Amino acid sequence: MTIALACLLAACNSNVYYSEHENVDPEGWHMNDTKYFTVDVDNTQRLFNFYVDLRNTNDYPYSKTFLFIKTTFPDGGIAIDTMECPLANPEGQWYGKTSGKYVDNRYFLRKNVIFPQTGQYTFAITQGTRDTSLVGIKDVGIVIEYATK
Repeated sequence: MTIALACLLAACNSNVYYSEHENVDPEGWHMNDTKYFTVDVDNTQRLFNFYVDLRNTNDYPYSKTFLFIKTTFPDGGIAIDTMECPLANPEGQWYGKTSGKYVDNRYFLRKNVIFPQTGQYTFAITQGTRDTSLVGIKDVGIVIEYATK
């Protein structure tokens, strides 16, 4: 259902170049469970904004989480980012859009960037907390939109 919703939202927004989400095991997001997103790129002139979407349940035990994002370029080059994702304020109120027991957040990864090469890019996302199995994360996704000036 999450993937269908993401596709529907992407179809309504002509600014979206790529949008994909992966479900996380309801028992917990294991630290070795990497989520992969592959993007085919044929334009190195256009500006893009990169986002990471994260959906958690309202029983997520922390106010933030960390993600490790590994980008593999078409030529085999690699870039690695660590992203801190605040999920709740100090009083415990969730950021993002809530719907029932779910909270949806979108985080900027990169703004106004170009793809330096044509070809296939792979984004690999793993959870970066100290928990071996992180409970309360429902899904994670990558959204790439055409940047508007």
